[in-house]
Amino acid sequence: MDINHLIASRIRQLRDAQDLSLAALAERSGVSRSNISLIERGESSATATVLDKLSAALGVTVASLFERADEAPAPVSRAADQPVWTDPASGYVRRNLSPPADSRIQLVEVNFPPGQRVSYETAARDVDVQQQVWLIEGSMELTVGESHWMLSAGDCLAMHLDQPITYHNATDKPARYLVALVSQAHKPPRRNA
Repeated sequence: MDINHLIASRIRQLRDAQDLSLAALAERSGVSRSNISLIERGESSATATVLDKLSAALGVTVASLFERADEAPAPVSRAADQPVWTDPASGYVRRNLSPPADSRIQLVEVNFPPGQRVSYETAARDVDVQQQVWLIEGSMELTVGESHWMLSAGDCLAMHLDQPITYHNATDKPARYLVALVSQAHKPPRRNA
């Protein structure tokens, strides 16, 4: 299945499961009704920023938008079957690594081109999503809310997906990293440090 049609099918399935109209999803996400309609018909390739807005409005992670709704749970995900998607705005390539199993953990591999930046307006969600980014190759600048980190190969950053996040590869070399996500249905109280 074409990746845009996979995303289209998954967004439509999640919207239908929550009994949301296009207008209701547009209001929740801040993405126009016409843009959502084009995405759901597989006629438009959404950017990473738009997918983040839609996933937050649907109460799932971006990685969940690449799951095949008709796949039976399985303990293994073969490399040839893993969905691969390229962000049309930045050219970054993401591969969903996790098998179609009932698990709160999702793994994603990202290849991020040199000189590119992607910003997510990530806000509080109905579910608590924790994320760790482990840089395998290259270097990346990450800004999470007001905090800023420069990561080099081998570094790992943990965060909650409840505030704006920017990924920036300011170098002239690609970066490759692994993203691990864990979702919890109920948000635990946050402790202030």
